[in-house]
Amino acid sequence: MSEEVKKDYSADSIQALEGMEHVRMRPSMYIGDVGVRGLHHLVYEVVDNSIDEAMAGYCDAIDVVINEDNSISVKDNGRGIPIDIHKKEGVSALEVVMTKIGAGGKFDKDSYKVSGGLHGVGVSCVNALSTHLHAKVYKKGQVWEQEYERGNTLYPVKSTGETDDNGTAVTFKPDPEIFKEVTIFNYDTLAKRLRELAFLNKGIKISLIDRVIDHLIN
Repeated sequence: MSEEVKKDYSADSIQALEGMEHVRMRPSMYIGDVGVRGLHHLVYEVVDNSIDEAMAGYCDAIDVVINEDNSISVKDNGRGIPIDIHKKEGVSALEVVMTKIGAGGKFDKDSYKVSGGLHGVGVSCVNALSTHLHAKVYKKGQVWEQEYERGNTLYPVKSTGETDDNGTAVTFKPDPEIFKEVTIFNYDTLAKRLRELAFLNKGIKISLIDRVIDHLIN
């Protein structure tokens, strides 16, 4: 090995990647791969958050939509992700959940007795691997919203209207820079997994709508 090569390998050669940046650099570590399996796994991670609400007894309906632009929307009628200011982070708990790897109610033994998913990693990973993610929370009589681009917050959580509903709605579009081979969701693949979840979790109604097909038919 030459002296020049030896010199090049120094402390500056070591990259310390943290949080969302690490997810984008090493996505397969978090979602398995960046092919068909990994793409659909993004949906399962968002749905798993809603399933956790259902398992805790706060949610009985989950709606999943493949939108015309091939983004995915997942909406539930649970308690809604907390929007209060997180004491440690100094921003809304919604922003913490969406942008901090390892953040989530699953780590609080009093919030969820049983849960699935990646235990607090899932939805922030989805955010990091999406060109755009739009989160809406229906809580305390208000609609609260925040948007992100490739995991970066576009604006602070804000109230955009009044509502009688409760729950969380997340719409995301996978990043073609990450999913270079495939960005198209397959209805049958999603339907199979959602059918299994509905079977395993009695009392939960899960709906799946493919607006891409509807649009083509119409």
